[in-house]
Amino acid sequence: MTARCVMVLGTTSGAGKSWLTTALCRHYARQGLKVAPFKAQNMSNNARVVAPTLHRSRGSLPPEGADFPWGGPAENRSLGGEIGSAQYFQSLAAQAEPEVRMNPLLLKPEADTRSQVVLMGQVNEALSNMPWRGRSLHVWPQIAAALDELMAENDVVVIEGAGSPAEINLHASDIVNMRVALHANARCLLVSDIDRGGAFAHLYGTWALLPAEERVLIHGFVLNKFRGDASLLAPAPQMLQDLTGVPTVATLPMWWQHGLPEEDGVFDDRTRASGAVSKTVAVIAYPRISNLDEFQPLKNVPGVRLVWARAPADCAGADWIVLPGSKATATDLAWLRTQGLDRAVAAHAAQGGAVLGVCGGLQMLGEALIDTHGIDGNAPGLGLLPLVTQFDLQKTVRHTHTTFGELHGAWSALSGVGAAGYEIHHGQTAQHPAMAAGGNNAREVLPGGLGWQNAAGNVLGVYLHGLFEDPRVLHALFGANVPTLETVFNGLADFIETHFEPGVLDQLIAP
Repeated sequence: MTARCVMVLGTTSGAGKSWLTTALCRHYARQGLKVAPFKAQNMSNNARVVAPTLHRSRGSLPPEGADFPWGGPAENRSLGGEIGSAQYFQSLAAQAEPEVRMNPLLLKPEADTRSQVVLMGQVNEALSNMPWRGRSLHVWPQIAAALDELMAENDVVVIEGAGSPAEINLHASDIVNMRVALHANARCLLVSDIDRGGAFAHLYGTWALLPAEERVLIHGFVLNKFRGDASLLAPAPQMLQDLTGVPTVATLPMWWQHGLPEEDGVFDDRTRASGAVSKTVAVIAYPRISNLDEFQPLKNVPGVRLVWARAPADCAGADWIVLPGSKATATDLAWLRTQGLDRAVAAHAAQGGAVLGVCGGLQMLGEALIDTHGIDGNAPGLGLLPLVTQFDLQKTVRHTHTTFGELHGAWSALSGVGAAGYEIHHGQTAQHPAMAAGGNNAREVLPGGLGWQNAAGNVLGVYLHGLFEDPRVLHALFGANVPTLETVFNGLADFIETHFEPGVLDQLIAP
């Protein structure tokens, strides 16, 4: 089996590559084809846990449902690898099992000039410390091998590019755009966000800057996020085709509420569902927020409004305040204090308001962060839970299936509810010894130190990411069914099938 490869490139970041790749994965899967997504390199702190090894048929994977470490130490804490969330969702849309070959290189920003490098699902310290331009020589062989294997095992591989393929300062060290397209002989779509303005110039300029052998791989232009009368675009699409030989194969209307998590940025308030608001959830948007995509299901719950909180005023009137995950917990905690958000969270909790901390947010809710290995930094916590977190050298990366114990107060609806999710963290959290000796204990509501609640019942901290992606949790908290991911994926496929020119999607994978 040798797959046909379709690649989605963009004139800019945010043009719509990720969601279009997801839509294509579902479209081709609905044709009865075996489909896999691929992105050579992703830069995102939105990551998911997947199987770190590749070939169950070769005996490298344990049986389905097994729960033991993948070559890790005896503590049983490294049970998975990491890929970007976008490729995780794309694999689900393709009806394929998510795994590390789909995103062989993941860069997780820790500061403006530094990223943690995850190669084939595992943190690679040597690559993390290497100058950026020097990495491509070292990682390309594994990227190419992963792509070759996916091509050999599937009918269609849908590839996502990154940024723009015409960033000529990066072209010589490219490992994610046209080098991949050439390697796969991919038929490429080039997407531009027409809502930004200048879309035709973006499309033409991108095409013009590519070498001739790369231009011929561009099979269609896509105008995304269009608002208005499409007939007013004429004669520009034909003029562009006259200049380049490339047709405009789709004009996609603006669609705020497609239901797919945002890939690169925070959600836009315009995407919230219409209707009366019955609950407002304020998510603290610190600079190194991670795994923000896990809150997408809340956006789909009728009557729930999500707000990004960057200042105390943003928390006013909130029913819940959520402290999400962080790639730099101590640094983001310092930022939170600088903004005065620590006082806003404390005041909300003191008035009985519900507070939820997830992963790094749980760590912030405790009394102290202790870092003896130089991983994240020492810091006093917010003091809303009598806990202390110590950072370990080893990173916990695993899927988790668990059940809540008895909870009280604001979170009592979760009592006895089963939940599935994933863990990605260096910190290990436990009761503060001195406070525990004095009788001040947090209630452990998830086994193994995964969840804690204060005595009043309104402050809850969990290590479990993906909580709101579990329908059991959503039903317990909201008593309502929300659109499933299957609904979202099929809606995306329906959308492109409606708006692409007839026959184009078939032509992209034709022999």
